[in-house]
Amino acid sequence: MLPIEFVNKMNKMLSKEEVQALLDSYERQNYQALRINQWKLKTDGIYETSEVQQVDPEALKSQPDLEAPKSQPDVSAWELRQVPWIKNGFYYDEEVVRPGKHPYHEAGVYYIQEPSAMVPGECLDIEPGMRVLDLCAAPGGKSTQLAAKLMGQGLLVSNEPIPNRAKILSENIERLGFPNAVVTNAYPKELVPHFPSFFHRIMVDAPCSGEGMFRKNEMARDEWSEENVLHCHERQMEILHYAADMLAPGGRMVFSTCTFSPEENEGTIYEFLESHPEFHIVKPRMVDEMSTGEPEYLKICSYLEGKEIHPEIASSLRDTIRLWPHRVQGEGHYVAVLEKDGTLPDFTPDFAKQKSKKPAKIPALQEFLEMTVCSGILEDLLYKNLKVQGDQIYLIPVECPNLSGIKVLRPGLHIGTMKKERFEPAHALALALHAPEYGRVANLSVEQAIDYINGLTFKMEGDKGWYLILVDGVSLGWGKLAGGTMKNHYPKGLRKNLK
Repeated sequence: MLPIEFVNKMNKMLSKEEVQALLDSYERQNYQALRINQWKLKTDGIYETSEVQQVDPEALKSQPDLEAPKSQPDVSAWELRQVPWIKNGFYYDEEVVRPGKHPYHEAGVYYIQEPSAMVPGECLDIEPGMRVLDLCAAPGGKSTQLAAKLMGQGLLVSNEPIPNRAKILSENIERLGFPNAVVTNAYPKELVPHFPSFFHRIMVDAPCSGEGMFRKNEMARDEWSEENVLHCHERQMEILHYAADMLAPGGRMVFSTCTFSPEENEGTIYEFLESHPEFHIVKPRMVDEMSTGEPEYLKICSYLEGKEIHPEIASSLRDTIRLWPHRVQGEGHYVAVLEKDGTLPDFTPDFAKQKSKKPAKIPALQEFLEMTVCSGILEDLLYKNLKVQGDQIYLIPVECPNLSGIKVLRPGLHIGTMKKERFEPAHALALALHAPEYGRVANLSVEQAIDYINGLTFKMEGDKGWYLILVDGVSLGWGKLAGGTMKNHYPKGLRKNLK
């Protein structure tokens, strides 16, 4: 049952026919979609694993009758359909495939995401090398989309104020293999002193009343009230104020919600522009199914009653986007692109690097690199920032300033652990690597990868030492070969039965 006050508001915003179409849309099934991870697949495909030393699949003696591994992920039988507003987004049918129960999911090949939620990330216009902030980031759908567009260059600070949600965010960042992402657990105002006018791009996926999620989220319906709508507006204004302080001149910020109420959409953007004249709206690319923002909806905003409405600001709201679930194959969303006046600074870091340890000072790590390094991330360890926390080693993005005083869940890419005189590579490092970046790989089929994820070992011939375990050419984890047996180093806390 939808809240009656919500239905009354929709009657003020839409025609009678459209209101009925909106209400009818709540009776249909949710649309399911996934977004291919461009970083893991390098956009148009993956590096061919045949280019590096590879163990013959026939050497996997545990299950020799299984289908041989492929050189890249194969989803041809999944009956995917293109999401119209994103080239690497696809609808799927849960009766055909369960992507969340597949080794490709564990390898970070894709992220399962509501299709409308892919729009804000497409509107942010990210280029590799930029400094990007996702201010309200959990569970990580938009952050992983932004990180993929950076292609391992620049910096993503992915922030979530709520601790348990920040943990989930960090896990998703790790699973999709991004080397240049930092995860923080802080309120926006705590970040401002560390990042004044710093970011080229900022994503503000703001707290909202969640009206666009009513179909899939019963709690959102039960907790809805006009008071909560206004409370969300106040929180949004506060967050946007702090975000504005962290955006560089010439930078862009995307504001998005998953709700319909004008108080949280057009009204919020109007009030922000009125109080921040250094910002203006940029019209994003739209597809036919999308709708524009509506200046007339400002009349519904109680906090604007009796105030003079500036026509130029109000008119510019038509360059924002609304997604209605009866018009698009997705849930409800609102998106506005805001640009700050000025000239965008270069992407090159302009501040001192953090204090770091080089591999030469960590003999066991140096030995690991000399034995296995080919190119890419591992080679970067020879000259980029390393941070040692106890026995843990992290690769810190050069672009990241000192974050002392902020709770940091992930200071950078976890490289590994020092165990006495021995170095053990981290699972996060495996997920961040592409096959040609590591000298020894074992490429598994999907069926073999299911056993590997479940914790099983397997027989294999080859030189002893660490191997990057792949599933159809994509990195999945580590194994250590000794005496013809590949010891399974897939983290015990992540092991699961996908059968």
